[in-house]
Amino acid sequence: MNGAAEERLSEIRSRIDKAAELARRKAVDVTLIAISKTHDAQAIRPLLASGQRVFGENRVQEAEAKWPALQREFPDVVLHHVGQLQSNKADEAVALFDAIHGVDRPSLVTALAKAMEKTGRRPDCFLQVNVGDEPQKGGCPVAELPTLIEGAREAGLPIIGLMCVPPADVEPAPYFALLAKLARRHGLGALSMGMSGDFETAVTIGATHVRVGTALFGERA
Repeated sequence: MNGAAEERLSEIRSRIDKAAELARRKAVDVTLIAISKTHDAQAIRPLLASGQRVFGENRVQEAEAKWPALQREFPDVVLHHVGQLQSNKADEAVALFDAIHGVDRPSLVTALAKAMEKTGRRPDCFLQVNVGDEPQKGGCPVAELPTLIEGAREAGLPIIGLMCVPPADVEPAPYFALLAKLARRHGLGALSMGMSGDFETAVTIGATHVRVGTALFGERA
């Protein structure tokens, strides 16, 4: 199990390196987030043993159940919340996570700002943009992004970049390019984009954070 995890991790890192080289970027500027949602501590340990330290979860409760014990063993682990976050879970999310990717509405901005003030913790925040204008998906509509950025900055959130999930089964490059353009326009340096099927494309377009689950852990049961 350990060897297989090490092999998969090495392959993903090698593909990130090649994509970065193609774009004349440094691979060290791309953070690989191992998406460990639905996977238990037993499945996560081999990746930890292989040196992976940045992980992503999309449910606060699930993360609370498995990560505190793992973090006692591996205190340098960095945890990212990558799913949609309910405003009533803001306190728990701020206490547990080092970065929050799904900030997409004013009510969540307000809840996170209050939680940060209360706890003294200030996780990095990414604003999620609905680049494909899909009604079923989370994310701020492109037209409303300037207002959301302004509100988040006024609330004192540490906004470092933008995040997106492009529409499924279409070429993702135009959507990644749109996110990169929006980030440049608003002076934001970090781009959370690219998953197991398209992270190389994302890296060539400027991703600073790629969210890879299936390619690292295998298909979920």
